[in-house]
Amino acid sequence: MTDHLPAFIVAVPLLTAFLVFALGWLRRELCFPVGLLGLGLAAWSCVGLLLEVLGSGPVTYRLGGWEAPWGIEYFVDTLNGMVLAAISVSAFIHWIWSAPAVKLQFQDRLGAIYGLQLLFVTGLLGMTITGDAFNLYVLLEIASITAYALIAMGEQRAALSSLNYVFMGTVGACFYLLGVGYLYIMTGTLNMADLARLLTGLHGSRAIQVAFVITMVGLWLKMAFFPLHGWLPNAYSHAPSPVSALIAPLMTKVMVYVMIRIDLYVFGPAYSFQKLGMDRAVVWLAVIAVIMGSIMALAQKNLKRMLTYVILVEVGYMVGGFWLGNRSGMTGAILHLLNDVFMTLGAFMAVGNLLYRLPGCSFGELRDVFSKMPFSMGALVATALSIVGVPPTCGFFSKWYLLLGALEAGQYGFLIALIFSSLISVVLFFRVFEGAFFRAQTHENAHHQPDHTMEEAPVQMVVPLLVVAAGLVALGIFSAEIVSTIVEPVIPPAFF
Repeated sequence: MTDHLPAFIVAVPLLTAFLVFALGWLRRELCFPVGLLGLGLAAWSCVGLLLEVLGSGPVTYRLGGWEAPWGIEYFVDTLNGMVLAAISVSAFIHWIWSAPAVKLQFQDRLGAIYGLQLLFVTGLLGMTITGDAFNLYVLLEIASITAYALIAMGEQRAALSSLNYVFMGTVGACFYLLGVGYLYIMTGTLNMADLARLLTGLHGSRAIQVAFVITMVGLWLKMAFFPLHGWLPNAYSHAPSPVSALIAPLMTKVMVYVMIRIDLYVFGPAYSFQKLGMDRAVVWLAVIAVIMGSIMALAQKNLKRMLTYVILVEVGYMVGGFWLGNRSGMTGAILHLLNDVFMTLGAFMAVGNLLYRLPGCSFGELRDVFSKMPFSMGALVATALSIVGVPPTCGFFSKWYLLLGALEAGQYGFLIALIFSSLISVVLFFRVFEGAFFRAQTHENAHHQPDHTMEEAPVQMVVPLLVVAAGLVALGIFSAEIVSTIVEPVIPPAFF
């Protein structure tokens, strides 16, 4: 049975999604437990597969027994094994956490929202596990289309923001597909391992250069790499809180993973870093992304919208760290990919808890919220410390590797951008916490009697959030083990 774990990872949530759609019409009360079982099996399969890869090495699985390039091949090493585990575990936690908010906001559409969430997770898991470039495009579209639909289920400007995301996302997907088309014309295969072997003799081809550039542009647009980020802030801030807490931690991170997979294991480091010589230019783009994302975040007056710009900064960290082209930078980028899944998950779950009780999360509406929702705010503080990079939270360790990589590469602009954004992050979150806590003291000094009655979110929303907050510390404590057993084995020897 364990031989078929790669197939279970995609098949189980996919079949569960169709079952949940049907239950939405027949027995709505069963949508949640059935989906929970499906995601639980997917998470069990992903973690089991990661343990198998750690013990026995990379796993190759051929769907239907068809040999590549005729059939679709799944390939799992420690890199995508880690990403698969992060996607499935975070989606499982989110499923439990979001149930009260989903029931409150979508009582009449339970089958639709649960089914779409499962399809979204299926698309991300498929993109991560597949070893076929065209199959990746198909699964990317499944994830994207379900994300558009989920965001459009929000109120007010959500539909318009989703439409903007449709336009930008379609352009990004077309760029990626066009790049894959060029590769197929030049090699006659779509299997990533075959592409890597055949491209070795085609490094001088102009068509391959064009394929590389437009593929990268497509992926950067899908991950919202500045200045191709225009769709993200509105889409994520106007989405319902159960939706934004699922999409925000996963979509951009999976696209960063795809960039790393395509660069290292399709084009190869010799082509991506030495032949084209565009690494320094991309790092400078990342510097601009980090600085501009920080400044735009500083201009926001709403916590949820501020966090959407923090995502842009984090994407800049990962893209810049990877393109530093050395061992420390790549270690930092891959480790930050894992850490940022759970940091963003914690941040948006905390916002979801606040929005469950409050009318909004503008800074003015967060007044006195520490006394009303101490557990949710405590978890938000832990998440903020990790985003800033305070030890022993996980954010500190990945930022340390990124700083080290910048120093070793002589990329002092990226080094300064990292420090600058960390300082801005301190200001960002201090403004939020100052308004949520210290203003209450000012009222007391003025002899007012503020209402300190605790009015937390439901226990089902608080406990998963606290688990994620504790996980940020656990990931930090085990960073050395994660780097030595998961990250370093996938970094090509050329970078050591």
